[in-house]
Amino acid sequence: MKQHIVSAFDRDLEGIQAQIMKMGGLVEAAIGDATRSLETRDTELAEVVRKGDAAIDALEESLNAEAARVIAIRAPTAIDLRVILSVMRMSNNLERIGDLSKNIAKRTGVLVQMQPIGGTAASLRRMARDVEGMLKDALDAYIQRDEALAMDVISRDTDVDQMYNTLFREFLTFMLEDPRNITACMHLHFIAKNIERMGDHVTSIAEQVVFLTSGHKPDENRVKADSTAMDAGPTIARGTDGV
Repeated sequence: MKQHIVSAFDRDLEGIQAQIMKMGGLVEAAIGDATRSLETRDTELAEVVRKGDAAIDALEESLNAEAARVIAIRAPTAIDLRVILSVMRMSNNLERIGDLSKNIAKRTGVLVQMQPIGGTAASLRRMARDVEGMLKDALDAYIQRDEALAMDVISRDTDVDQMYNTLFREFLTFMLEDPRNITACMHLHFIAKNIERMGDHVTSIAEQVVFLTSGHKPDENRVKADSTAMDAGPTIARGTDGV
């Protein structure tokens, strides 16, 4: 009977972990499709991203419900409980990244009606590719229980912040050069901020991997490299996750 219970619990854990990987795959695709639709001005692809967010949300709800059921029925302890709690936190971060991808897709529909601003769309796509790579490695670190890889992902968030800082200043320059660029640059700024926030959520996923493998969280006093709040004053610096 005990062996049966252990086997059933293992199957439960495998099912939960399969769901988080499926969710991660959908989110990776959403990041790439959202920023590719911006770069290529492809409104149909942007609409695919917007509609696809429902599947990500549904997976988060399903995963959390299953995790709660396993906790209630199996009463896991120690490392098993840590796995379930980590997966629940990871699913929340993945859901937020999905929302940010959807927000980018929404703004694409507006930006295609305006003149392109320099090579900013391509720069945003490069920034998003870095975040995609971070997410892939964070998920790999989770599967492999690789603390070193997770710490590497955390360190790479600084590069994403630096790219955001650079883009922010480019947008300010474009707006100062020609006031007609202001509306488009504001939309592009919010997209850049959304990608920077994606990097933060990926970092949180990597931190959960560190917690899972070691039992402790990385240094929570990690310095952010986003310096734009000091540069821009109270108005433009208040970029949020939303639309």
